[in-house]
Amino acid sequence: MHLISFAVSGFRSLRDIDDIPVSRPTILAGHNDGGKSAVLDALAFLVGARKLEQDDRTYVQQPGHGDTPPISGRCATTTVTGTFTLHTWEQSVFDLPAQVRVRRRSGEDLVPHLELFGPLADDERLRDLSSHLVPALKELVAELGLKPASQRRADLEAALRTHIAEHSSTEGWQSAPTGLEKRMPRLLAFDGKTAHPDAAVKTALTSRFQAHMTDPELSGRLHDLEDDVKERLRIDAKSLCDHIGTRCPDLEEVFVEPEISFGQGFRSAPLRMSRTAGEVMGLERSGLGRNRRVSLAVWEWTSELLADEESSDPSSGATGDADVEPPPVQNIVVYDEPDTHLDYHHQRKIMQLIREQSALPHVNVIVATHSMNLIDGVDISDVVHLKLHDHRTTVERLGAGVVGVDIDLHLSRIAAAVGLRNSVLLHERCFLAVEGETEQRAFPLLFRLCEGISLQAAGIALWACFNNEGALHLARYLAQHGRTMMLVVDADSRNVRKSIFKPAKLTEFFGHAAPDFVKFIGEPEPGQAGTEQFNELEEIFPDTLWAKVANKIWRRTDADWTAADFAAQRGTGKFSARVQELLQQQSPEGPGGKPEMMYELAMALEDPNDVPEQLRTVFEQLRMLAA
Repeated sequence: MHLISFAVSGFRSLRDIDDIPVSRPTILAGHNDGGKSAVLDALAFLVGARKLEQDDRTYVQQPGHGDTPPISGRCATTTVTGTFTLHTWEQSVFDLPAQVRVRRRSGEDLVPHLELFGPLADDERLRDLSSHLVPALKELVAELGLKPASQRRADLEAALRTHIAEHSSTEGWQSAPTGLEKRMPRLLAFDGKTAHPDAAVKTALTSRFQAHMTDPELSGRLHDLEDDVKERLRIDAKSLCDHIGTRCPDLEEVFVEPEISFGQGFRSAPLRMSRTAGEVMGLERSGLGRNRRVSLAVWEWTSELLADEESSDPSSGATGDADVEPPPVQNIVVYDEPDTHLDYHHQRKIMQLIREQSALPHVNVIVATHSMNLIDGVDISDVVHLKLHDHRTTVERLGAGVVGVDIDLHLSRIAAAVGLRNSVLLHERCFLAVEGETEQRAFPLLFRLCEGISLQAAGIALWACFNNEGALHLARYLAQHGRTMMLVVDADSRNVRKSIFKPAKLTEFFGHAAPDFVKFIGEPEPGQAGTEQFNELEEIFPDTLWAKVANKIWRRTDADWTAADFAAQRGTGKFSARVQELLQQQSPEGPGGKPEMMYELAMALEDPNDVPEQLRTVFEQLRMLAA
C-alpha cells in the first residue's frame, strides 16, 4: 500500500483538512503553532504508529439552548483518511482495486477502527466482519453456501467480501480486511527539535527490528530466538557506529548495546562513545554541536538501510517471486524541523540526504520546517502551507493545477528563469508583476527615490515575466490565491493579440476590482479627462527630462541635447526604440539597449519630482498594499 495523500478531521487544530500530498518530498511550512506537528501526528495515527489521546480531539462549539450560550466540547469522531495505491500482490490477496481509500477512525472511547471505503453489504450482518469471531464467520459462510480456500480467518473474510461485492447496492465505510493493517506504511520519524540523537538511533534500529521480526525464518520461534535478533541488531548497530566514526573522526570509540524484549518490543539502544580509548560517555554529556552531527550521521545511515531494503525487494526482480512473496511496505520518513541547531553547511547535507531518500522507489519523505533552503528546494506544488484561521489550521497549496496545466507549466518556466523562490511566494506581503527586464532594472531605483526605501525592505517582490502576457498569467495566478499584488504594463498592451488586456477579459480574470490589480503605464487614470495618452513607460518622462539626463550621461560632441531632439521622436513608431537609436548614433556613450537606457536614466535622477506623477501614484499604492 502506497499512501499518496491524506485528509484529517477532528484532530487538534485540524478540524477539516484535505489533500495533504505524500511526495518526494512534501514540505510542511508555516508559522509556529500553525499545525505542522499536528499533521505529522495525524499521519502517525493513520498508519497505526500512534494512539489517539483525549487531548488530540478537536474542540467544537456546541450550540446553546434559549439563553444558554454556546459551549465548547470535544468532537465526537476523529478520522484520518488516506488515498492509497495497491501493489498487484495486494490487489490479488485482498481482492481490491488499484486505488482505495482507507481511514482510521476513533470515537469518544478513543478505540481506533481501520476502515475501507467500498461496496456496502445489503446484509447488515456483513458490514463489520471484524466484530465477528471465527466461529461466527464460519456460520455465515456455511449459511450463504460459500466455499473459502481454508477455515482461516483471512480466507473466511475473503469469501464473504466476494459475496458482499456481488450483493451490495451502495458504497460506504466498513471494517478493513484482516491483514491490511500489516500493509500500512511504516513511519520513520526523526525529531530535529531535540538535541539528543538517542531517539534517532532507536527509530533507525526499530525499522530493522521490525524487518527481522517479519523474517519467515524467525516466525513461531520468537522467545527462543531473542538472542539471535539481539545479535543481528548488534551487527546493524556496528555498521551505524562505523558510519558515525567516519563522520566524527574525533571520537575514538562508538558502540550501541541494543536491549530486546519480544514482549515489549524494541525498547532502547543507548548510544555511547569516547574521544579516547576507555573513556566512555553518554551523549547527554556531550556538546550540542556534536549531538546534532551524530543525529545527522544516524539519518544518513538510515538512507543506507532503506536502499538495502530496495535492493532486496522481491518484486524488483524478474523471477516472478512477487506473485508469492509480498513486496516491502512503503516507508515514510518524517523530519520535524531537521535543520534546527545546524549551520548552513550541514543544512545543505540535510537537503542532499532528503533528495537521496526521496529517490528510493518505496520511500517518501515529509519535512516540517521553517528553513527557506528546504522550502525552496522542491516543486511549489509539494509545499503545504499551514495557516491558523480562528484557531483552526487551513491548508494552502500553490501550483497544484488551479489555473490549468498549460499555465502552470508557463509559470514554472517563468519561476525557473527569474529565480523565483517558493519562500518568497509564500511569505512576501505584496507582489509587483512587470513585463520584462526594463522595468525590472528601473523600478527598484525609481521606487527607492520616491519612497525612500527599497522594494525588498517594503515587503514587495518584483517579478519580471518577459512579456505582458506572462505578467498577466502570473498576476491572475496570484490573485486566485488571495495574494496582494499589482500588475504594471505599458498602455499599448491593450492592443496585443487575443484581446487579453481588454476590459471584459480583465474582469473575467480579476472581477470588478480589475482596475485595482492592473495599471497601464501611459494611460490616464479614470476621471483624468484631457490627460495625454502615452503608449509605454519611456514616453511618460517629459522631453525636458530626457534632454537633462542625456546631457549628463550621454553627451554629444557637437552640441547639447535639447527637448526638441526628443520631441521629434514622438508620434511615429515606438518612442523608446527611436530614442535608443538616437542616443547610440549621436553619443559615443550611448546605451547598449533599452533596459540599460532606462536603468541609466533612473540612476541619474535625484529628485522624486522628476519621476512622473503616474509612477509616483503606483508606488504609493504599492507601499499601502504591502503595509
